[in-house]
Amino acid sequence: MAGAYYARAAVLLALGCVLATASAQEWLRAHATFYGGADASGTMGGACGYGNLYAQGYGTRTAALSTALFGNGAACGQCYKLVCDRKTDRTWCKPGVSVTVTATNFCPPNWDLPSDRGGWCNPPRPHFDMAQPAWEKIGIYRGGIIPVIYKRVPCVKKGGVRFTINGHDYFNLVLVTNVAGPGSIKAMDVKGSQLGNWMPMARNWGANWHSLTYLNGQGLSFRVTVTDGQTLVFASLVPPSWRFGQSFASNLQFHL
Repeated sequence: MAGAYYARAAVLLALGCVLATASAQEWLRAHATFYGGADASGTMGGACGYGNLYAQGYGTRTAALSTALFGNGAACGQCYKLVCDRKTDRTWCKPGVSVTVTATNFCPPNWDLPSDRGGWCNPPRPHFDMAQPAWEKIGIYRGGIIPVIYKRVPCVKKGGVRFTINGHDYFNLVLVTNVAGPGSIKAMDVKGSQLGNWMPMARNWGANWHSLTYLNGQGLSFRVTVTDGQTLVFASLVPPSWRFGQSFASNLQFHL
């Protein structure tokens, strides 16, 4: 009996060590700067195509990602938890706080400056250029740049996934916003009510996906797969009377 007890204890201890190691490996190191002003007004728009971040529900908890993280737009909508690394720099880090931001923009390289002297977003450096209000949750303004540890976290959203249709005849550009769970989209398909078959869409830029099929006057359905593998079908979401520039909110959302 004692042997069995100690064997079980050893297994549990080993499992605990594995879980602790896995948890520790979730955190990665990077640096963070800020942009956009104290009200984050300068962060509107951006390389993900979300436009007015206040209207879209992203607010001021956002960040532009360096090349190493942005993935040519594949990271748009992802959420990251950041903590200022006081073990590396106690001067400019606020203690005991964290902030969660959504990737809404791209921080381009600056090849005229070295990566440790102003070229913060140069490859292969992981870097977050955060909206100033978000940055100031964890850093002291005068510091300008801080070391951080970060990890991907699920995105928590209110309401369902939203779709905005732009473009013109034979070019349907669909912006997908308010995506919970992983936040980022892996694949997307569209189906017109008069065609009946799912047609793959391609990432055009950021969170915008396009189709080159004439879909005017048809009801539209979308099938979206996010980067953790979840797939949802938004059946007959868009009525045949839709017009370019309109947005449509669904009642469906991805799991955390």
